[in-house]
Amino acid sequence: MEAAAGKLVAGSGGGGKSAGGEYWSEALKSFLDHIPVSSVPGALQPSSSPAVEVKLEGSVRDAIDAMYRSNAAGAVIVDDVRSSFGKFVDRDIGVVELSSLLLWALEELGKLDSNDDSSDFLSTLKQQPQIADTKIAWLAKLFLWEPFFPVRSSDTLFHAMLLFSKHHRLNVVPVVESMNSSVIGFVTQSAVMELLLQSSGLEWLNKIADKQLSEFRLTNARKPVSLYSDQALADALHILSKEKMGIVVIDRKTSCLIGSVECNDLYLLLDDSSLFKNRKTTTLEQFVKLKNKTDNGTAKNSSASACEGQNILALRRIGHPGTGLPVTNSKSDTLKQAMEKLAASSTSCSFIVNDQGHVEGVVTSRDIISVFSPPCMDSRIDGGTFFTGALEQAGCHVQNGQMIQK
Repeated sequence: MEAAAGKLVAGSGGGGKSAGGEYWSEALKSFLDHIPVSSVPGALQPSSSPAVEVKLEGSVRDAIDAMYRSNAAGAVIVDDVRSSFGKFVDRDIGVVELSSLLLWALEELGKLDSNDDSSDFLSTLKQQPQIADTKIAWLAKLFLWEPFFPVRSSDTLFHAMLLFSKHHRLNVVPVVESMNSSVIGFVTQSAVMELLLQSSGLEWLNKIADKQLSEFRLTNARKPVSLYSDQALADALHILSKEKMGIVVIDRKTSCLIGSVECNDLYLLLDDSSLFKNRKTTTLEQFVKLKNKTDNGTAKNSSASACEGQNILALRRIGHPGTGLPVTNSKSDTLKQAMEKLAASSTSCSFIVNDQGHVEGVVTSRDIISVFSPPCMDSRIDGGTFFTGALEQAGCHVQNGQMIQK
């Protein structure tokens, strides 16, 4: 970062642009474009297999079981390189999240309207082979795979941030060493914010980060879905399968925020079989209390956190500080304050509340990353190594933002 800052200062030379927004945008872009992806926390893992792997022809049940047992929120989808496509197929071809599979399976179980869900989730799933045995490959048709835009370790932070800001379903960016190689790490939105916060104090960064949230349109762009605390957990799960964004739980009498239901809470359905069995009768207030109790207990128990730092896609944030309550900000808070709260939590969204405790909006990690990503698309950013390889095999390449056929 010091080297990047030095290059930027040396090249700025003052000039008439220093008072305008164009200079700061270009300064920030130049700074971020001098920080390699390898500097992002977790981007390069010490293990040769940094993530759980699930086979393209594997089943939904096996994939859920593998991720749950490995305390992993996501897995890399691997293909057999000896397939009919031959050597041109990358071994690692996709990413799937545990929450996506759980929500899909819950929706499919709900359509059956059966009473088979009298045991734990995995046992219930096993009783429904038409759901449990569905192949991971088939789920690509339903867009249940997460977008796969890998970067090389030599690519820059600016590259990763553009991918996050341009692709609204992208939650993690896999890091690969070269074409046809395995994933060696991941860039997460939280890790990007941690790295940005390390730049606190730099003038071109503070120019943005010290502004109040009310100055950004993102706080008024949308309101999260809200449910009353006396509604059933099953209602929230159904909405979550459509929205994929945190659901606000509010008190019916006061309309005040008391909690939230998010995708990274869904492992609790596997931890607690009674929660899965009684999801249609368990109220959201009861779920919030259970979640808060679980989060607090996990934060205090650091006995299993020895290698937690090595698993950036950990399902449970063992030893992670937290109150169990949703992250909140007011519109008068600065963007930097929102970044600090999100970076310190295991969530990807902060709810904007007023003085009465009513929810007025939401700010996500992606929103914040987009603020720091200049609106001009760098012509060198062409979609990552996956598309670079695909274009080369088709006899094409990208030049000045346009596809050229050789």
